[in-house]
Amino acid sequence: MQCFIKRDRSTQTYYLYLCLTSAVLVENGKFLLSAKRICRATCTEYIISMNANSISRSTDTYIGKMRSNFLGTKFVMYDTQPPYNASSVSHSGTTSRRFYSKKGSTKVPCSTYSIAQVSYELNVLGTRGPRRMRCVMHSIPASSLEAGGSVPCQPDIIFSRSLDESFSSMPVSKSSVMDHSMRFSSARFSDVSIGGGPAIRGQALSDGEDSKDTPLILRNKVPRWHEQLQCWCLNFRGRVTVASVKNFQLTAAVQPAAGAPTPPHPAPAPPPEHDKVILQFGKVAKDMFTMDYRYPLSAFQAFALSLSSFDTKLACE
Repeated sequence: MQCFIKRDRSTQTYYLYLCLTSAVLVENGKFLLSAKRICRATCTEYIISMNANSISRSTDTYIGKMRSNFLGTKFVMYDTQPPYNASSVSHSGTTSRRFYSKKGSTKVPCSTYSIAQVSYELNVLGTRGPRRMRCVMHSIPASSLEAGGSVPCQPDIIFSRSLDESFSSMPVSKSSVMDHSMRFSSARFSDVSIGGGPAIRGQALSDGEDSKDTPLILRNKVPRWHEQLQCWCLNFRGRVTVASVKNFQLTAAVQPAAGAPTPPHPAPAPPPEHDKVILQFGKVAKDMFTMDYRYPLSAFQAFALSLSSFDTKLACE
């Protein structure tokens, strides 16, 4: 799914749009999500909303947030909807709080579930170089990339947001996996599968499938050093045109089976699904960035991961 992000420096706001053409630099697109950067004494938060004009936790269009530590090296992604394994995922704010608006007081549920963690490796030597990024997606099992794997959806009693319906008639490419990722929340997946394996709506993993409950881990693709250009390079296939430390590509990390002995010989090449770029983000102009993602990420997850790249990494650069 090809998207782009516009940054408004004056208001510290970010807007995610769906690309309607194949051009890298576009002015118009289908609005998807927005985020507002809020700096606090000990952390930075990105409030993510489905409304381009009103970005606030007190509205029903608020769907989650991204919170960093003081150094900007660790991030936690929060979703307002519980994932399929909500019992094993930590959450905060489990009670509803009352917010007040100009139209009067309304009770808005503010439960947030920690669904992913992002960490940037510390640069202890202080040398210039590419960032090293690691993402643990607690709401996506690693088995989702296997043949017949899927991303379990949330229980049927939780209804998807009305905005999902507005995308039901949108044309989709094969790489988007039938646009299941357009359901923004991390748990809003229904009947998503790979390799023909059916997924059962609302079904969580059973006790006998604990081994498949390992979270998906994403790592940035290591760039190569270009001697002639004297810079680090990645192949973005024309989707990124400006060099920036913010640019990255994420692929699935190959995880050894639990209890498996360390092989004496080098590990074989990763399977094709793990070698594919799941998310890539990069700069194309001042305050303009492209963001391309694919299954098993949702638009909300991909946007939140990309937002983590905007923060200054005091201990990584």
